[in-house]
Amino acid sequence: MIEALEVSLGERSYPIYIGSGLLLRSELFVERMRGRDVLVVTDETVAPLYLARLRDSLSDFHVAELILPAGEGSKTLATATRVIDALVAHRCQRDATIVALGGGVVGDIAGFAAACYQRGIAWLQVPTSLLAQVDSSVGGKTGVNHAAGKNLIGAFHQPVAVVADFDTLATLEERELRAGLAEVVKYGVISDADFFAWLENHLTQLLSGESQALMHAIRRSCEIKADIVGGDERERGRRALLNFGHSFAHAIEKVAGYGNWRHGEAVSAGMCMAAELSRRMGLLDAAGGERIAALLQAAGLPIAASGLDPAQLKAAMGLDKKQLGGRLRLVLIEALGAARVTSDFPEPLLDEVLEDATAVRPGARSAGG
Repeated sequence: MIEALEVSLGERSYPIYIGSGLLLRSELFVERMRGRDVLVVTDETVAPLYLARLRDSLSDFHVAELILPAGEGSKTLATATRVIDALVAHRCQRDATIVALGGGVVGDIAGFAAACYQRGIAWLQVPTSLLAQVDSSVGGKTGVNHAAGKNLIGAFHQPVAVVADFDTLATLEERELRAGLAEVVKYGVISDADFFAWLENHLTQLLSGESQALMHAIRRSCEIKADIVGGDERERGRRALLNFGHSFAHAIEKVAGYGNWRHGEAVSAGMCMAAELSRRMGLLDAAGGERIAALLQAAGLPIAASGLDPAQLKAAMGLDKKQLGGRLRLVLIEALGAARVTSDFPEPLLDEVLEDATAVRPGARSAGG
């Protein structure tokens, strides 16, 4: 079974294919390629599992391969340069296509290199993690990290297609599957209260990898993101809602050290912090905040950043790229399914939330541990 959605962006529109066995569906790739040259970018974890399968589907093309070290630590300008060096070494021209086979890190690096090489070449996303399938592969945000903050170097560059084969989730580590669920929960919180309730009722099936449940979660997440991106490609308005919890999350990742927290784990804690700030401001009722925290905790995700330094977190948030006019913009929640972006929040309340979220609690686990 295969389902197709579209990200509607005029001449930059592209399909999202979701289903089982898609890595073997060569027509999904052939119809999107512009020339004969293809560079597959993947990592040391994914390559042994799925590179041969993808290679078979690209047998009509001249294919080069680049296998990168796995993990957030690879998401640097130096690694993006390796991708560009590979394109040059294989004499790739403007009609070449980069195929990103892997999770969000591979997609971000490959997409950024595609945006830069010869002022932009085509790239196609083949996300292999739940987080990448529901979030990072859709929308055209590409980039790498800087020592001062996450994703500070990047470009908007839409892929020509997203091929999300959920069979790849069968080999995903449990921790990675749970981390991906954080982004799924995000969509329910910011846009669809009924979807949030569905997640509450189907969490067991999702955690066990039940295919119909995963298919619905991936499809609905992509539908929400495609709709938002289609109306606000460059994040000048509604697209900023997709950053719910991310200003906190990016600070957590930086302060804890890139790679010690999975991105989804940091997003989970960040969403709880944003929800708590919303509650203390009188925007969100206590029951709503409790449901968010309960669902994330039931998914095995952290709901706080125990043991981190609140001052360091606040300093990292001050360098967040989502600032505007010198003011940090946060996504706050008015009710499940209803969010807004604002710079109008009391700084003392933010300080309180950071202090409480980082307090060391007996028995609290660290996501990086």
